[in-house]
Amino acid sequence: MFKELQKYITNIREETSAIPEQRKGKLRGIARFISDRFKSGQPAKLTFICTHNSRRSQLCQIWAATMAEYLGLEGIDLFSAGTEVTAFNPRAVAVIERAGFQVVNPGGTNPHYKVFVGKGTKALICFSKTIEAASNPRENFAAIMTCSEADYNCPFVPGALERFSVPYTDPKESDGTDQEAQTYDRRCEQIATEMYYLISQVH
Repeated sequence: MFKELQKYITNIREETSAIPEQRKGKLRGIARFISDRFKSGQPAKLTFICTHNSRRSQLCQIWAATMAEYLGLEGIDLFSAGTEVTAFNPRAVAVIERAGFQVVNPGGTNPHYKVFVGKGTKALICFSKTIEAASNPRENFAAIMTCSEADYNCPFVPGALERFSVPYTDPKESDGTDQEAQTYDRRCEQIATEMYYLISQVH
């Protein structure tokens, strides 16, 4: 794992005590889903869902996968999706680069970014897609709603064993303002901290 990314995780993992208890309860619920799947000898699949699959759901997938790697948790498969296709937003890409990831952009209107957590590691392929995309599971997964709008617009997620609502404020609200980078950094830190807590609660 890249040293800068390790340093970032070291800094944020001490912030788990600041997570509100209500959110901790939701995150522990997801951890129980993972633990129960492991106990039954089945892989644990999580799909993070927001409206455009451009910011929050992408950050959740990336950080959950990174924390599983960091904490040595095997057998968990992470995905993300939206209710419509756009693109992994460049501002969200920039914030993970500031956190220490290395990102390769192959270009195109909906780039399939390659996100690396360390030298020689397998890339996470991150791009905007819907729940029905071939790269996402069709059954036996947990649907995690990361925005209120997607939660409202998708009252039923076909194939999901369980559904959890863990919404994050959209950093898009600061796009084009002087606070843009700071807002994205805060949201990235929040998601990283909560994904660390989530993975640490799997037993």
